[in-house]
Amino acid sequence: MGRYVIRRLLQMIPVFIGSTFLIFFMVYALGDPVAALFGDRAPDPATAAQIRHDLYLDHSLPAQYIHYMGNLFKGDFGTAFNGQSVLQLMGDAFPVTIRLTIVAIIFEIIIGITLGVLTGMKRGKPVDTGVLLLTLVVISVPTFVTGYVLQYIFGVQLKWTAPSVSPSAPFNELILPGLVLALVSLAYVTRLTRTSIAENTRGDYVRTAVAKGLPRRRVIIRHLLRNSLIPVVTFIGTDIGALMGGAIVTERIFNIHGVGYNLYQGILRNNAPTVVGFVTILVLVFLIANLLVDLLYAVLDPRIRYA
Repeated sequence: MGRYVIRRLLQMIPVFIGSTFLIFFMVYALGDPVAALFGDRAPDPATAAQIRHDLYLDHSLPAQYIHYMGNLFKGDFGTAFNGQSVLQLMGDAFPVTIRLTIVAIIFEIIIGITLGVLTGMKRGKPVDTGVLLLTLVVISVPTFVTGYVLQYIFGVQLKWTAPSVSPSAPFNELILPGLVLALVSLAYVTRLTRTSIAENTRGDYVRTAVAKGLPRRRVIIRHLLRNSLIPVVTFIGTDIGALMGGAIVTERIFNIHGVGYNLYQGILRNNAPTVVGFVTILVLVFLIANLLVDLLYAVLDPRIRYA
């Protein structure tokens, strides 16, 4: 196991370098950050040249990337064009988005897997058909529509929660935004679990466990569910980074100043250091989540062993 983890960590290095270089190239090559600073006004050539020199933009893109990575390994993510440290922006944004993602993942695991097991065990029955139709509706409706509807119902009409989240963003205020963020993924988790449960119920090991007289609960939890969760764990693991980076719509609806909000502002203002810095961290989140998912396979299925 130890050698497997080391090998996977070494494999992450070229993936991380390739991903960050591609992101860096796309962000800095598709627009002029200095021109974006001045908006519609034409900058003074001498001033623009000085700014480019200060930001290391007067070098080639490969040289800029090497300079950026050198600073990155020193813990310096650069400075946003408004003069604020990107690391400080991350320190304010990531804790909020991490809390929001935790709430969303809890909804996915509890509701999604529960509905998936229920429908998988009752395949073809009315409850199965009803849940499938409901998940299809959830997947079809855009997140901004679902967000505004739930915000209006629970925040404005019923007043069960605040329509917008306060700057501190405690867990109790993130329940509704977390549900909105998780809805589409929750529907996919339900469908994945249902399909996997329905397939594995016909497995020989399940029939053997039933024939031995094991209690139904034990057959489902100890035998059926563990083997059926492998594709679900894969989806949830890769979904962590997607939730953190894709929360732009949800954070805009509920006025949450997290990662999605900062990425939106960075893209809108062509603030390249902010966009590259935040996406670099999200790449690391994706890589670490995938490693943890691979290690969980051996926990769920004892037949899986890592040399």
